[in-house]
Amino acid sequence: MPVAYPGDKQYSKWIYHNEIDLQMGLAYIFNLIVGTGALTLPAAFSRAGWLLAACVIVILAFISYVTVTFVVEAMASANAVLQRKRFQERNHAIQASGIEDDGHESEDTPLVCQGLVPLSFLALQFFSVCSNSVTEFCLIIDSSDHTRDQLVHQCDITEKIEMGQMASLFLSKGGRTLFYLCIIVYLYGDLSIYCAAVAQSIADVTCSYIPEDSTCNTTLPETALCWEGLQFTRKDAYRIFLGVFLTVIGPFAFFNVQKTKYLQILSSLMRWLAYIAKRNVSSFSVMTGYALREIIMQRNVQDVVYPPAASFTGIPALFGACVYSFMCHHSIPALVTPIADKSRLAWGFALDYIMITTFYLLLALTGVFAFFPNLHDLYTLDFWQPRGCIPRPGIPPPAIGYFLALFPVFTLSASFPVVAVTLRGNLEALILPPKPSPPAPNEADVSRLARKLLVPLIAVAPPGIVAFATEDLGTLVGVTGSFAGAGVQYVLPVVLVSAARKELLRLNNGEKVPKHRFSSPFSGKAWVAFVLVWSLACILIVSIRFAEQL
Repeated sequence: MPVAYPGDKQYSKWIYHNEIDLQMGLAYIFNLIVGTGALTLPAAFSRAGWLLAACVIVILAFISYVTVTFVVEAMASANAVLQRKRFQERNHAIQASGIEDDGHESEDTPLVCQGLVPLSFLALQFFSVCSNSVTEFCLIIDSSDHTRDQLVHQCDITEKIEMGQMASLFLSKGGRTLFYLCIIVYLYGDLSIYCAAVAQSIADVTCSYIPEDSTCNTTLPETALCWEGLQFTRKDAYRIFLGVFLTVIGPFAFFNVQKTKYLQILSSLMRWLAYIAKRNVSSFSVMTGYALREIIMQRNVQDVVYPPAASFTGIPALFGACVYSFMCHHSIPALVTPIADKSRLAWGFALDYIMITTFYLLLALTGVFAFFPNLHDLYTLDFWQPRGCIPRPGIPPPAIGYFLALFPVFTLSASFPVVAVTLRGNLEALILPPKPSPPAPNEADVSRLARKLLVPLIAVAPPGIVAFATEDLGTLVGVTGSFAGAGVQYVLPVVLVSAARKELLRLNNGEKVPKHRFSSPFSGKAWVAFVLVWSLACILIVSIRFAEQL
Protein backbone atom coordinates (compact mmCIF):
# COMPACT_ATOMS: atom_id res chain seq x y z
CA MET A 1 0.00 0.00 0.00
CA PRO A 2 1.68 3.25 -1.11
CA VAL A 3 1.72 6.35 0.96
CA ALA A 4 -1.35 8.11 -0.32
CA TYR A 5 -0.49 11.66 0.60
CA PRO A 6 2.48 14.02 0.42
CA GLY A 7 2.23 15.77 3.77
CA ASP A 8 5.19 17.72 4.98
CA LYS A 9 7.83 15.02 5.33
CA GLN A 10 10.46 17.13 7.02
CA TYR A 11 8.07 17.20 9.98
CA SER A 12 6.32 13.83 9.87
CA LYS A 13 9.46 11.76 9.25
CA TRP A 14 11.15 13.25 12.31
CA ILE A 15 8.32 13.35 14.80
CA TYR A 16 7.06 9.86 14.04
CA HIS A 17 10.10 8.43 15.83
CA ASN A 18 9.95 10.90 18.71
CA GLU A 19 7.11 11.35 21.15
CA ILE A 20 6.12 15.00 21.36
CA ASP A 21 3.80 17.02 23.56
CA LEU A 22 0.51 18.48 22.39
CA GLN A 23 1.80 22.04 22.03
CA MET A 24 4.67 20.94 19.77
CA GLY A 25 2.37 18.77 17.66
CA LEU A 26 -0.09 21.62 17.17
CA ALA A 27 2.80 23.91 16.22
CA TYR A 28 3.79 21.44 13.48
CA ILE A 29 0.19 21.28 12.27
CA PHE A 30 -0.03 25.08 12.27
CA ASN A 31 3.13 25.37 10.18
CA LEU A 32 1.92 22.64 7.83
CA ILE A 33 -1.42 24.36 7.14
CA VAL A 34 0.03 27.88 6.85
CA GLY A 35 1.92 27.17 3.64
CA THR A 36 2.25 28.67 0.20
CA GLY A 37 -1.49 28.23 -0.44
CA ALA A 38 -2.07 31.27 1.75
CA LEU A 39 -0.14 33.39 -0.76
CA THR A 40 -3.08 33.17 -3.18
CA LEU A 41 -5.64 34.48 -0.67
CA PRO A 42 -5.14 38.27 -1.14
CA ALA A 43 -5.80 38.04 -4.89
CA ALA A 44 -8.82 35.80 -4.26
CA PHE A 45 -10.14 38.31 -1.67
CA SER A 46 -9.76 41.16 -4.16
CA ARG A 47 -11.84 39.31 -6.77
CA ALA A 48 -14.62 38.17 -4.43
CA GLY A 49 -14.78 41.30 -2.26
CA TRP A 50 -13.22 41.67 1.16
CA LEU A 51 -16.44 41.32 3.20
CA LEU A 52 -17.84 38.34 1.31
CA ALA A 53 -14.44 36.65 1.31
CA ALA A 54 -14.03 37.15 5.06
CA CYS A 55 -17.38 35.49 5.75
CA VAL A 56 -16.67 32.60 3.37
CA ILE A 57 -13.24 31.82 4.80
CA VAL A 58 -14.64 31.63 8.35
CA ILE A 59 -17.34 29.17 7.23
CA LEU A 60 -14.85 27.04 5.27
CA ALA A 61 -12.44 27.02 8.22
CA PHE A 62 -15.17 25.64 10.48
CA ILE A 63 -16.14 22.91 8.00
CA SER A 64 -12.48 22.00 7.50
CA TYR A 65 -12.17 21.61 11.28
CA VAL A 66 -15.22 19.35 11.33
CA THR A 67 -13.70 17.04 8.72
CA VAL A 68 -10.38 16.98 10.58
CA THR A 69 -12.22 15.53 13.58
CA PHE A 70 -13.73 12.96 11.20
CA VAL A 71 -10.24 11.88 10.11
CA VAL A 72 -9.08 11.56 13.74
CA GLU A 73 -12.12 9.42 14.62
CA ALA A 74 -11.56 7.22 11.56
CA MET A 75 -7.93 6.73 12.65
CA ALA A 76 -9.00 5.57 16.10
CA SER A 77 -11.55 3.19 14.59
CA ALA A 78 -8.93 1.81 12.21
CA ASN A 79 -6.63 1.12 15.15
CA ALA A 80 -9.43 -0.83 16.84
CA VAL A 81 -10.15 -2.88 13.72
CA LEU A 82 -6.48 -3.72 13.24
CA GLN A 83 -6.17 -4.77 16.87
CA ARG A 84 -9.10 -7.15 16.40
CA LYS A 85 -7.58 -8.68 13.28
CA ARG A 86 -4.22 -9.17 14.94
CA PHE A 87 -5.82 -10.75 17.97
CA GLN A 88 -7.66 -13.18 15.71
CA GLU A 89 -4.43 -14.05 13.92
CA ARG A 90 -2.73 -14.73 17.25
CA ASN A 91 -5.70 -16.76 18.39
CA HIS A 92 -5.54 -18.88 15.24
CA ALA A 93 -1.82 -19.33 15.77
CA ILE A 94 -2.45 -20.54 19.32
CA GLN A 95 -5.07 -22.99 18.08
CA ALA A 96 -2.71 -24.22 15.36
CA SER A 97 -0.01 -24.83 17.97
CA GLY A 98 -2.25 -27.35 19.70
CA ILE A 99 -3.81 -25.29 22.50
CA GLU A 100 -7.28 -26.49 23.33
CA ASP A 101 -10.26 -24.38 22.25
CA ASP A 102 -13.94 -25.04 22.69
CA GLY A 103 -14.92 -23.42 19.37
CA HIS A 104 -16.67 -20.27 20.62
CA GLU A 105 -14.21 -17.97 18.87
CA SER A 106 -15.63 -16.77 15.55
CA GLU A 107 -16.23 -13.69 13.45
CA ASP A 108 -19.45 -13.11 15.37
CA THR A 109 -17.70 -12.78 18.72
CA PRO A 110 -18.12 -9.22 20.00
CA LEU A 111 -15.27 -6.83 19.36
CA VAL A 112 -14.99 -6.13 23.07
CA CYS A 113 -13.70 -9.65 23.67
CA GLN A 114 -11.41 -9.84 20.65
CA GLY A 115 -9.43 -6.67 21.05
CA LEU A 116 -9.42 -6.04 24.76
CA VAL A 117 -6.16 -7.77 25.50
CA PRO A 118 -3.19 -5.55 24.63
CA LEU A 119 -0.81 -8.40 25.51
CA SER A 120 2.03 -9.93 23.62
CA PHE A 121 1.73 -13.34 22.05
CA LEU A 122 3.67 -15.05 24.88
CA ALA A 123 1.57 -13.38 27.57
CA LEU A 124 -1.60 -14.49 25.80
CA GLN A 125 -0.26 -18.04 25.62
CA PHE A 126 0.50 -17.96 29.36
CA PHE A 127 -3.01 -16.84 30.32
CA SER A 128 -4.54 -19.26 27.86
CA VAL A 129 -2.67 -22.22 29.33
CA CYS A 130 -3.49 -21.16 32.88
CA SER A 131 -7.21 -20.91 32.09
CA ASN A 132 -6.99 -24.00 29.86
CA SER A 133 -8.70 -22.21 26.96
CA VAL A 134 -8.76 -18.89 25.15
CA THR A 135 -12.53 -18.70 25.45
CA GLU A 136 -12.41 -19.09 29.21
CA PHE A 137 -9.96 -16.19 29.29
CA CYS A 138 -12.40 -14.04 27.31
CA LEU A 139 -15.25 -14.97 29.60
CA ILE A 140 -13.24 -13.90 32.61
CA ILE A 141 -12.82 -10.46 31.06
CA ASP A 142 -16.46 -10.21 29.99
CA SER A 143 -17.60 -10.90 33.53
CA SER A 144 -15.68 -7.87 34.81
CA ASP A 145 -18.50 -5.47 33.90
CA HIS A 146 -16.11 -3.20 32.02
CA THR A 147 -16.95 -4.23 28.47
CA ARG A 148 -17.91 -0.80 27.18
CA ASP A 149 -15.01 0.95 28.87
CA GLN A 150 -12.58 -1.57 27.38
CA LEU A 151 -14.02 -1.05 23.91
CA VAL A 152 -13.59 2.70 24.31
CA HIS A 153 -9.99 2.11 25.37
CA GLN A 154 -9.41 0.03 22.26
CA CYS A 155 -10.35 2.94 19.98
CA ASP A 156 -7.03 4.65 20.57
CA ILE A 157 -4.40 6.16 18.28
CA THR A 158 -1.28 4.13 18.96
CA GLU A 159 -0.30 3.36 15.38
CA LYS A 160 0.05 5.65 12.37
CA ILE A 161 -2.59 4.59 9.85
CA GLU A 162 -2.61 6.65 6.66
CA MET A 163 -5.85 7.48 4.89
CA GLY A 164 -4.94 5.01 2.14
CA GLN A 165 -4.84 2.21 4.72
CA MET A 166 -8.19 3.37 6.10
CA ALA A 167 -9.63 3.15 2.60
CA SER A 168 -8.33 -0.43 2.32
CA LEU A 169 -9.90 -1.32 5.66
CA PHE A 170 -13.29 0.29 5.23
CA LEU A 171 -14.06 0.69 1.51
CA SER A 172 -14.90 -1.70 -1.29
CA LYS A 173 -12.72 -2.16 -4.36
CA GLY A 174 -14.74 0.44 -6.26
CA GLY A 175 -14.52 2.84 -3.34
CA ARG A 176 -10.74 2.41 -3.18
CA THR A 177 -10.47 3.12 -6.90
CA LEU A 178 -12.43 6.35 -6.53
CA PHE A 179 -10.32 7.22 -3.50
CA TYR A 180 -7.08 6.92 -5.48
CA LEU A 181 -8.53 8.81 -8.45
CA CYS A 182 -9.43 11.72 -6.18
CA ILE A 183 -5.96 11.76 -4.63
CA ILE A 184 -4.24 11.51 -8.00
CA VAL A 185 -6.22 14.40 -9.50
CA TYR A 186 -5.44 16.52 -6.45
CA LEU A 187 -1.72 15.73 -6.66
CA TYR A 188 -1.70 16.55 -10.38
CA GLY A 189 -3.22 19.93 -9.55
CA ASP A 190 -0.74 20.39 -6.72
CA LEU A 191 2.25 19.80 -9.02
CA SER A 192 0.80 22.11 -11.69
CA ILE A 193 0.53 24.87 -9.08
CA TYR A 194 4.12 24.24 -7.97
CA CYS A 195 5.41 24.47 -11.54
CA ALA A 196 3.52 27.67 -12.32
CA ALA A 197 4.41 29.37 -9.01
CA VAL A 198 8.13 28.65 -9.29
CA ALA A 199 8.41 29.68 -12.95
CA GLN A 200 6.30 32.80 -12.42
CA SER A 201 8.33 33.90 -9.39
CA ILE A 202 11.67 33.57 -11.19
CA ALA A 203 10.36 35.22 -14.36
CA ASP A 204 8.92 38.22 -12.51
CA VAL A 205 12.14 38.75 -10.54
CA THR A 206 14.47 38.45 -13.54
CA CYS A 207 12.41 40.37 -16.13
CA SER A 208 13.64 43.98 -15.89
CA TYR A 209 12.01 45.77 -18.85
CA ILE A 210 9.11 48.14 -18.11
CA PRO A 211 7.19 49.58 -21.09
CA GLU A 212 7.00 53.37 -21.32
CA ASP A 213 3.20 53.37 -20.98
CA SER A 214 3.33 51.35 -17.74
CA THR A 215 4.25 52.18 -14.17
CA CYS A 216 6.10 50.24 -11.54
CA ASN A 217 2.88 49.56 -9.66
CA THR A 218 0.94 47.93 -12.48
CA THR A 219 0.85 44.23 -13.27
CA LEU A 220 2.46 43.78 -16.68
CA PRO A 221 0.81 41.54 -19.28
CA GLU A 222 2.49 38.32 -20.39
CA THR A 223 3.00 39.78 -23.87
CA ALA A 224 5.29 42.53 -22.56
CA LEU A 225 9.01 42.19 -23.28
CA CYS A 226 11.10 40.65 -20.54
CA TRP A 227 14.50 42.19 -21.27
CA GLU A 228 15.21 45.35 -23.22
CA GLY A 229 16.79 44.65 -26.59
CA LEU A 230 15.75 41.00 -26.68
CA GLN A 231 12.62 39.70 -28.38
CA PHE A 232 11.60 37.55 -25.42
CA THR A 233 8.24 38.22 -23.82
CA ARG A 234 7.49 37.61 -20.18
CA LYS A 235 5.56 34.51 -21.22
CA ASP A 236 8.61 33.22 -23.10
CA ALA A 237 10.74 33.75 -19.99
CA TYR A 238 8.11 31.98 -17.89
CA ARG A 239 8.22 28.94 -20.17
CA ILE A 240 12.03 28.92 -20.25
CA PHE A 241 12.25 28.89 -16.46
CA LEU A 242 9.50 26.27 -16.33
CA GLY A 243 11.58 24.03 -18.59
CA VAL A 244 14.67 24.57 -16.45
CA PHE A 245 12.73 23.77 -13.29
CA LEU A 246 11.32 20.52 -14.72
CA THR A 247 14.76 19.53 -16.06
CA VAL A 248 16.43 20.02 -12.69
CA ILE A 249 13.72 18.84 -10.29
CA GLY A 250 11.68 16.50 -12.51
CA PRO A 251 14.16 13.55 -12.40
CA PHE A 252 13.38 13.11 -8.71
CA ALA A 253 10.18 11.36 -9.77
CA PHE A 254 12.21 8.61 -11.48
CA PHE A 255 14.20 7.60 -8.41
CA ASN A 256 13.82 6.66 -4.80
CA VAL A 257 15.08 9.81 -3.12
CA GLN A 258 16.01 8.01 0.10
CA LYS A 259 18.19 5.43 -1.71
CA THR A 260 19.94 7.64 -4.28
CA LYS A 261 22.96 9.37 -2.83
CA TYR A 262 23.32 12.34 -5.19
CA LEU A 263 19.61 13.05 -5.34
CA GLN A 264 19.51 12.84 -1.57
CA ILE A 265 22.31 15.41 -1.30
CA LEU A 266 20.50 17.76 -3.69
CA SER A 267 17.27 17.21 -1.79
CA SER A 268 19.00 18.04 1.49
CA LEU A 269 20.38 21.28 0.07
CA MET A 270 16.96 22.28 -1.22
CA ARG A 271 15.40 21.46 2.13
CA TRP A 272 17.92 23.62 3.99
CA LEU A 273 17.07 26.50 1.69
CA ALA A 274 13.40 25.74 2.23
CA TYR A 275 13.93 25.69 5.99
CA ILE A 276 15.45 29.16 5.84
CA ALA A 277 12.61 30.44 3.66
CA LYS A 278 9.87 28.45 5.32
CA ARG A 279 9.64 30.48 8.46
CA ASN A 280 6.07 30.96 7.31
CA VAL A 281 4.83 33.03 10.19
CA SER A 282 7.90 35.27 10.12
CA SER A 283 7.77 35.80 6.35
CA PHE A 284 4.02 36.40 6.36
CA SER A 285 4.39 38.77 9.30
CA VAL A 286 6.94 40.80 7.35
CA MET A 287 4.52 41.05 4.42
CA THR A 288 1.65 42.01 6.72
CA GLY A 289 3.78 44.69 8.35
CA TYR A 290 4.73 46.30 5.06
CA ALA A 291 1.13 46.09 3.83
CA LEU A 292 -0.06 47.90 6.95
CA ARG A 293 2.58 50.53 6.38
CA GLU A 294 1.28 50.99 2.82
CA ILE A 295 -2.30 51.39 4.09
CA ILE A 296 -1.28 53.99 6.66
CA MET A 297 0.68 56.01 4.10
CA GLN A 298 -2.28 55.98 1.71
CA ARG A 299 -4.59 57.81 4.11
CA ASN A 300 -3.67 61.22 2.69
CA VAL A 301 -3.82 60.12 -0.96
CA GLN A 302 -6.91 61.34 -2.77
CA ASP A 303 -7.12 58.85 -5.65
CA VAL A 304 -6.93 55.64 -3.63
CA VAL A 305 -9.02 52.82 -5.13
CA TYR A 306 -10.73 50.66 -2.52
CA PRO A 307 -11.68 47.02 -3.11
CA PRO A 308 -15.36 46.02 -3.41
CA ALA A 309 -17.15 44.53 -0.44
CA ALA A 310 -18.69 41.67 -2.44
CA SER A 311 -18.40 40.31 -5.97
CA PHE A 312 -19.89 36.88 -6.61
CA THR A 313 -17.93 36.46 -9.84
CA GLY A 314 -14.86 35.81 -7.70
CA ILE A 315 -16.43 32.92 -5.76
CA PRO A 316 -14.75 30.07 -7.73
CA ALA A 317 -11.23 31.39 -7.15
CA LEU A 318 -12.03 32.21 -3.52
CA PHE A 319 -13.48 28.78 -2.73
CA GLY A 320 -10.54 26.99 -4.33
CA ALA A 321 -7.95 29.17 -2.59
CA CYS A 322 -9.60 28.72 0.82
CA VAL A 323 -9.89 24.94 0.49
CA TYR A 324 -6.29 24.74 -0.72
CA SER A 325 -5.08 26.94 2.15
CA PHE A 326 -6.70 24.75 4.84
CA MET A 327 -5.52 21.46 3.35
CA CYS A 328 -3.88 19.33 6.03
CA HIS A 329 -6.04 16.20 6.17
CA HIS A 330 -3.58 14.06 4.22
CA SER A 331 -0.88 14.62 6.86
CA ILE A 332 -2.98 14.27 10.01
CA PRO A 333 -2.03 10.60 10.68
CA ALA A 334 1.72 11.31 10.62
CA LEU A 335 1.41 14.42 12.80
CA VAL A 336 -1.15 13.23 15.36
CA THR A 337 0.18 9.74 16.13
CA PRO A 338 3.38 10.81 17.97
CA ILE A 339 1.58 13.26 20.29
CA ALA A 340 1.89 11.91 23.83
CA ASP A 341 -1.22 13.43 25.41
CA LYS A 342 -4.11 13.22 22.96
CA SER A 343 -6.86 13.84 25.48
CA ARG A 344 -7.31 17.49 24.36
CA LEU A 345 -6.72 16.93 20.67
CA ALA A 346 -10.08 18.32 19.52
CA TRP A 347 -9.61 21.49 21.56
CA GLY A 348 -6.07 21.84 20.27
CA PHE A 349 -7.22 21.60 16.67
CA ALA A 350 -9.94 24.16 17.38
CA LEU A 351 -7.34 26.58 18.77
CA ASP A 352 -5.12 26.00 15.74
CA TYR A 353 -7.96 26.72 13.34
CA ILE A 354 -8.97 29.88 15.18
CA MET A 355 -5.38 31.17 15.07
CA ILE A 356 -4.90 30.21 11.42
CA THR A 357 -8.19 31.81 10.33
CA THR A 358 -7.29 35.02 12.17
CA PHE A 359 -3.85 34.96 10.59
CA TYR A 360 -5.30 34.45 7.10
CA LEU A 361 -7.78 37.28 7.56
CA LEU A 362 -5.04 39.64 8.68
CA LEU A 363 -2.79 38.62 5.77
CA ALA A 364 -5.48 38.84 3.09
CA LEU A 365 -7.28 41.98 4.25
CA THR A 366 -4.09 44.01 4.69
CA GLY A 367 -2.92 42.85 1.27
CA VAL A 368 -6.20 43.74 -0.43
CA PHE A 369 -6.40 47.25 1.02
CA ALA A 370 -2.68 47.94 0.46
CA PHE A 371 -2.22 46.81 -3.14
CA PHE A 372 -5.67 46.76 -4.77
CA PRO A 373 -6.21 46.73 -7.76
CA ASN A 374 -2.69 45.60 -8.76
CA LEU A 375 -2.48 42.37 -6.81
CA HIS A 376 -0.51 39.45 -8.25
CA ASP A 377 -1.88 35.92 -8.06
CA LEU A 378 1.15 35.14 -5.89
CA TYR A 379 1.20 37.64 -3.03
CA THR A 380 5.00 37.57 -2.58
CA LEU A 381 5.45 39.27 -5.98
CA ASP A 382 3.67 42.39 -4.68
CA PHE A 383 6.68 43.12 -2.46
CA TRP A 384 9.22 43.34 -5.24
CA GLN A 385 9.87 46.11 -7.76
CA PRO A 386 12.36 46.30 -10.64
CA ARG A 387 15.33 48.61 -10.36
CA GLY A 388 14.68 52.24 -11.18
CA CYS A 389 11.22 52.31 -9.61
CA ILE A 390 10.43 54.85 -6.92
CA PRO A 391 10.18 52.94 -3.62
CA ARG A 392 6.74 52.73 -2.04
CA PRO A 393 6.05 52.47 1.71
CA GLY A 394 4.71 48.93 1.27
CA ILE A 395 7.76 47.74 -0.67
CA PRO A 396 10.65 46.49 1.50
CA PRO A 397 14.35 47.05 0.71
CA PRO A 398 15.70 45.10 -2.30
CA ALA A 399 17.30 42.33 -0.21
CA ILE A 400 14.05 41.58 1.64
CA GLY A 401 12.08 42.01 -1.58
CA TYR A 402 14.19 39.40 -3.37
CA PHE A 403 13.82 37.02 -0.43
CA LEU A 404 10.04 37.36 -0.35
CA ALA A 405 9.67 37.12 -4.12
CA LEU A 406 11.73 33.91 -4.23
CA PHE A 407 10.08 32.48 -1.11
CA PRO A 408 7.91 30.01 -3.13
CA VAL A 409 10.89 28.87 -5.21
CA PHE A 410 12.72 27.36 -2.23
CA THR A 411 9.72 25.87 -0.47
CA LEU A 412 8.04 24.40 -3.56
CA SER A 413 11.29 23.10 -5.07
CA ALA A 414 11.87 21.13 -1.88
CA SER A 415 8.30 19.78 -1.81
CA PHE A 416 8.02 18.96 -5.54
CA PRO A 417 10.05 15.70 -5.42
CA VAL A 418 8.07 14.40 -2.43
CA VAL A 419 4.73 15.09 -4.09
CA ALA A 420 5.93 13.66 -7.42
CA VAL A 421 7.14 10.41 -5.83
CA THR A 422 3.88 10.17 -3.90
CA LEU A 423 1.89 10.63 -7.10
CA ARG A 424 4.01 7.95 -8.75
CA GLY A 425 3.22 5.52 -5.95
CA ASN A 426 -0.50 6.15 -6.22
CA LEU A 427 -0.43 5.73 -10.00
CA GLU A 428 1.36 2.40 -9.57
CA ALA A 429 -1.26 1.27 -7.07
CA LEU A 430 -4.04 2.19 -9.48
CA ILE A 431 -2.79 0.95 -12.86
CA LEU A 432 -0.11 -1.68 -12.15
CA PRO A 433 -0.27 -5.06 -10.42
CA PRO A 434 1.08 -5.14 -6.84
CA LYS A 435 4.85 -5.02 -6.63
CA PRO A 436 6.26 -8.34 -5.36
CA SER A 437 7.92 -8.19 -1.97
CA PRO A 438 10.74 -9.10 -1.90
CA PRO A 439 11.31 -8.00 -5.52
CA ALA A 440 11.07 -10.95 -7.89
CA PRO A 441 14.04 -11.34 -10.27
CA ASN A 442 11.71 -12.73 -12.94
CA GLU A 443 9.32 -9.77 -12.88
CA ALA A 444 8.11 -9.05 -16.40
CA ASP A 445 10.28 -6.59 -18.31
CA VAL A 446 7.20 -4.66 -19.41
CA SER A 447 6.04 -4.21 -15.81
CA ARG A 448 9.52 -3.20 -14.66
CA LEU A 449 9.88 -0.72 -17.52
CA ALA A 450 6.46 0.78 -16.75
CA ARG A 451 7.31 1.11 -13.07
CA LYS A 452 10.69 2.76 -13.65
CA LEU A 453 10.05 4.95 -16.70
CA LEU A 454 6.45 5.16 -17.85
CA VAL A 455 4.71 5.86 -14.53
CA PRO A 456 7.21 8.56 -13.40
CA LEU A 457 6.84 10.21 -16.80
CA ILE A 458 3.05 10.14 -16.46
CA ALA A 459 3.45 11.73 -13.04
CA VAL A 460 5.63 14.65 -14.16
CA ALA A 461 4.59 15.37 -17.76
CA PRO A 462 0.90 16.39 -17.33
CA PRO A 463 1.57 19.04 -14.64
CA GLY A 464 4.33 20.46 -16.82
CA ILE A 465 2.03 20.58 -19.84
CA VAL A 466 -0.72 22.30 -17.84
CA ALA A 467 1.71 24.87 -16.43
CA PHE A 468 3.16 25.41 -19.93
CA ALA A 469 -0.32 26.12 -21.29
CA THR A 470 -1.30 28.62 -18.60
CA GLU A 471 0.45 30.69 -15.97
CA ASP A 472 -2.86 31.77 -14.43
CA LEU A 473 -2.11 30.66 -10.90
CA GLY A 474 -5.48 31.85 -9.62
CA THR A 475 -7.33 29.53 -12.00
CA LEU A 476 -5.07 26.57 -11.20
CA VAL A 477 -5.60 27.01 -7.46
CA GLY A 478 -9.33 27.56 -7.95
CA VAL A 479 -9.84 24.43 -10.03
CA THR A 480 -7.60 22.22 -7.87
CA GLY A 481 -9.09 23.39 -4.59
CA SER A 482 -12.70 23.52 -5.77
CA PHE A 483 -12.86 19.99 -7.18
CA ALA A 484 -10.12 17.56 -6.13
CA GLY A 485 -9.32 19.60 -3.00
CA ALA A 486 -12.96 19.55 -1.92
CA GLY A 487 -12.96 15.80 -2.46
CA VAL A 488 -9.90 15.27 -0.26
CA GLN A 489 -10.93 17.75 2.44
CA TYR A 490 -14.68 17.14 2.60
CA VAL A 491 -15.90 14.03 0.78
CA LEU A 492 -13.19 11.51 1.72
CA PRO A 493 -13.29 12.23 5.50
CA VAL A 494 -17.09 11.88 5.44
CA VAL A 495 -16.91 8.60 3.55
CA LEU A 496 -14.15 7.20 5.79
CA VAL A 497 -15.77 8.10 9.10
CA SER A 498 -19.17 6.77 7.96
CA ALA A 499 -17.61 3.49 6.80
CA ALA A 500 -15.57 3.23 10.02
CA ARG A 501 -18.66 3.64 12.20
CA LYS A 502 -20.50 1.05 10.15
CA GLU A 503 -17.60 -1.41 10.44
CA LEU A 504 -17.37 -1.03 14.23
CA LEU A 505 -21.12 -1.55 14.48
CA ARG A 506 -20.85 -4.73 12.45
CA LEU A 507 -17.93 -6.09 14.44
CA ASN A 508 -19.76 -5.37 17.69
CA ASN A 509 -22.74 -7.53 16.62
CA GLY A 510 -24.95 -4.58 15.77
CA GLU A 511 -24.65 -2.96 19.20
CA LYS A 512 -24.02 0.78 19.16
CA VAL A 513 -20.42 1.54 19.98
CA PRO A 514 -20.15 4.10 22.80
CA LYS A 515 -18.35 7.37 22.25
CA HIS A 516 -14.65 7.45 22.99
CA ARG A 517 -12.21 10.29 23.47
CA PHE A 518 -11.45 10.47 19.75
CA SER A 519 -15.07 10.55 18.66
CA SER A 520 -15.82 13.65 16.65
CA PRO A 521 -17.80 16.31 18.54
CA PHE A 522 -19.93 16.33 15.39
CA SER A 523 -20.83 12.65 15.55
CA GLY A 524 -24.48 12.97 14.57
CA LYS A 525 -25.62 11.78 11.17
CA ALA A 526 -26.90 15.29 10.48
CA TRP A 527 -23.34 16.65 10.51
CA VAL A 528 -22.16 14.00 8.07
CA ALA A 529 -25.06 14.81 5.74
CA PHE A 530 -24.49 18.55 6.12
CA VAL A 531 -20.81 18.37 5.15
CA LEU A 532 -21.57 16.13 2.18
CA VAL A 533 -24.42 18.31 0.92
CA TRP A 534 -22.38 21.46 1.51
CA SER A 535 -19.41 20.14 -0.48
CA LEU A 536 -21.57 18.97 -3.38
CA ALA A 537 -23.46 22.28 -3.44
CA CYS A 538 -20.21 24.27 -3.44
CA ILE A 539 -18.78 22.16 -6.26
CA LEU A 540 -21.98 22.69 -8.26
CA ILE A 541 -21.97 26.47 -7.72
CA VAL A 542 -18.29 26.73 -8.59
CA SER A 543 -18.83 24.66 -11.73
CA ILE A 544 -21.63 26.98 -12.85
CA ARG A 545 -19.48 30.06 -12.18
CA PHE A 546 -16.54 28.61 -14.09
CA ALA A 547 -18.84 27.76 -17.01
CA GLU A 548 -20.17 31.33 -17.06
CA GLN A 549 -16.65 32.75 -17.21
CA LEU A 550 -15.61 30.60 -20.18
